Amino acid sequence: MSFLAPHSDLRSLTANRGTDRWCFSQITWPDPKPELFRVSARQSPAANGVALDLKKRKDPRWSVCTADELHYVSVPKSDWSLALWRYLPSPQAEPRNHPLLLLSGLATNAIGYDLSPESSFARSMSAEGYDTWILEMRGAGLSTYGMDLGAVKRPPHAMSKQTISSNGTYNLVSQSDELQLVRSFMETFMQLSERLSRFADFQERFSTALEDFQKQLDLIVKCDWDFDHYLEEDVPVAMEYIRTQCKPRDGKLLAVGHSMGGILLYAMLSRCSYQGRDSGLASVATLASSLDYTQSRSSCKLFLPLASYIKEKSLADPAQVLNVPAVPLGLFATAVHHLGTRTPISSWLKLQVSAQGMMQPDLFEKLVLNNFCTVPAKVLLQLSTLFADGGLCDRSGTFFYKDHLCKSNVPILALGGDQDLICPLEAVYETVKLIPEEMVTFKVLGEASGPHYAHYDLVGGRLAADTVYPHIFKFLNRHDRT
Repeated sequence: MSFLAPHSDLRSLTANRGTDRWCFSQITWPDPKPELFRVSARQSPAANGVALDLKKRKDPRWSVCTADELHYVSVPKSDWSLALWRYLPSPQAEPRNHPLLLLSGLATNAIGYDLSPESSFARSMSAEGYDTWILEMRGAGLSTYGMDLGAVKRPPHAMSKQTISSNGTYNLVSQSDELQLVRSFMETFMQLSERLSRFADFQERFSTALEDFQKQLDLIVKCDWDFDHYLEEDVPVAMEYIRTQCKPRDGKLLAVGHSMGGILLYAMLSRCSYQGRDSGLASVATLASSLDYTQSRSSCKLFLPLASYIKEKSLADPAQVLNVPAVPLGLFATAVHHLGTRTPISSWLKLQVSAQGMMQPDLFEKLVLNNFCTVPAKVLLQLSTLFADGGLCDRSGTFFYKDHLCKSNVPILALGGDQDLICPLEAVYETVKLIPEEMVTFKVLGEASGPHYAHYDLVGGRLAADTVYPHIFKFLNRHDRT
């Protein structure tokens, strides 16, 4: 397979492309085979976590989890317990030195990495011998607020009447405030339902989605965190827990991040380089990710007017603009999907997710209806800096994450899809070109005559197992050897 040579100029590549053809330079890998050992799959005690053996615990609360094990790890100085889906390494595979952490995109859960047995990045990695873990950030999937890790009695999304603030303190939410939020949401969505009731069966389907959404309202009230909370709290505590469980010899992990998951990995490498400390990562692969979207035509620019309005009004809290602290992307995706495939907005959504013919219809429906969650307004506001001069910055607006990525000594594989509307190739390259040439490999998926790859085709497309995963296997296997 062909890899794009690091630091090739994207503009010259476009010129050489003719119509839509990308030019690649062959890269050959050295193949040393030092002694390997298997990462332990045994449980080891950890003060801040608990493991659930899903084969032994037939509890409907965790039935959505298709992993071998489900773990919870608590975030210090908060009431959040993060869910970790674990896929044990195949005993028939070559033993590996490092466990593997998978990070999902914005407002998504673990399902995208494990859509079906035939389309499962997580299962494919465990079949290659990697002890594979998917982290669900706070507010996503099975991650839970107010869980008693000792008893694990409370159901997922069971919430207390407190909201965690950005500085770690707690503020009580009055019942009247919560009821007002419910009324605001319900009035807005019912108005939308009435306007769109001319579509067959839409009102009934949308009402069903609203019932599911009401169950998440208690969570939405407490959506008071930003991107830096993921970076500084969620990811580090998950990495430490995985190290405790797997005990890699050098204390390092391998990591793969899709979309915002890759942005988190880039930001972590930059922050650690700036602070002069070890990131704890042996190598990383990013899929459809960048720290700077300013030179691209990303479809996410449609949402920039909201961020500009917030800044113009000097509003410290984006919830003042939205009148709610979070945006229920999962509900919106469900509503749009149920409108039918012939409406312009449904067609637009499909192209954001997958290129024509690249995802099985049933898996596309499963992804849209089950993978997306609620996202805090503060996360959206911070991520809007991806489209501003300097790229993504921290919550203070003084630290620009791309400024220090050049100092990283962690090998990186960056993959991009030729028809990705969310993170176009130009955006991927804006970050790739900052990384030392000897530390990065850039691979473009897609050919002029097809197949083509959109945002989720790199993870769950029908050809991913044959055309995308092998690049990642080869890269991680090389850097897993110590």
